[in-house]
Amino acid sequence: MRARRFEWEGAEETAAALRAWAAEAAPPVDVAPIGRDVQGEGDNAVLRLTAKFDAPGVTLESLRVDPADAEAALAVLYPGMRQALEAAAANIRQVAEAQLGEERTELLPAGQEVTIREVPVGAAGIYAPGGRAAYPSSVLMCAIPAQVAGVRRIALASPPGPDGRLHGLVLAAAALCGVEEIYAMGGAQAVFALAYGTATVPSVDVIAGPGNAWVREAKRAVSGTVGIDSLAGPSELMVIAGHDSDPEWAALDLCAQAEHGPESPLVLAAVEEQVLEAIAEATERAAVSRPSVADAPLALVRVRDVEAAIDLANAYAPEHLELLETDAAVLAERVRTAGCVFVGRHGATAFGDYIAGSNHVLPTGGAGRYAGPLGPGTFRRRISNVEIGQAAARELAPHVDALARAEGFPVHGESAMIRR
Repeated sequence: MRARRFEWEGAEETAAALRAWAAEAAPPVDVAPIGRDVQGEGDNAVLRLTAKFDAPGVTLESLRVDPADAEAALAVLYPGMRQALEAAAANIRQVAEAQLGEERTELLPAGQEVTIREVPVGAAGIYAPGGRAAYPSSVLMCAIPAQVAGVRRIALASPPGPDGRLHGLVLAAAALCGVEEIYAMGGAQAVFALAYGTATVPSVDVIAGPGNAWVREAKRAVSGTVGIDSLAGPSELMVIAGHDSDPEWAALDLCAQAEHGPESPLVLAAVEEQVLEAIAEATERAAVSRPSVADAPLALVRVRDVEAAIDLANAYAPEHLELLETDAAVLAERVRTAGCVFVGRHGATAFGDYIAGSNHVLPTGGAGRYAGPLGPGTFRRRISNVEIGQAAARELAPHVDALARAEGFPVHGESAMIRR
């Protein structure tokens, strides 16, 4: 763990220093050449790049995975794993269903009616990362909200392993969700294939799911061609620890997020110096004895009071925020920018990553200032229906005419006035 102390310079200034430090660990990423290759060569480029980056030495014959492979993977899961996946799926579905908006019609003073309704997008592409491990949880987190939203076509992309095949847990999760359109492709090339389409991969309307910096930058590049959930990059965690926080618990929470890789920034903030030191020492001990914990950057910030810690969180906009304070529920009401807030000493981020029902696809890199968790709304769009009767047209037309002529569009005015 690469720990560093940061002096308090005010919420905005300290947050900026934390972001700049975390960015130093991120290698430069240029996805433009991959995008050009996929647009120009289609399947051939995706097969070549996926073999190069995910399954070296393996000749991939097809991007499409037979749904029967997913059903077979689900059938051989040991009972404990299947029960865990089913429990997670049920919780994720219940939370997602609670987020569906209702159609609403407003009758305005002149008599016109405006109805706002939501409809699902036609096709969604979801991305489940690979590389360091398999992520069946990401399949559930993306596929279930898309299904709840009413999306008819869901395409799953995930990088194959060294043998050229998708991990059995990813396939099992897809089968559990009923996703049959599955592609063995990863990284930026998978995002470009979903966005632009190839001979094998029909294009989609929205792409969602977490990934590394290459996936994030590819999503940034195709945003506008398709919709994206957010720029969800390397995982990050901020912990605000109180005087009675258990150092061992907090240390394991920080180490758990460091399992995502050396690019995952961690921030520990506390008022008391002894709390900061105790958790930092416990984190170092825990990291040394656990091989899965990467050498992630850990920032240590002593704040003047707990209110300043919340101000820092709002300025930093962490993906995950743990409030290990006795009055955590009250403090949580003041948080405005975090992707997900874990309230109280038992609220480890790991619960949200897997089973709580909240979504683990969250904005990172400060994007929590304007984006939130993935949910059904990611896969739905609003449509306005406007009904204007004769009486409403008669009353509103002169206003349209006045405004339109002032903007240099007289025919707009004529179009309204003729209906009086």
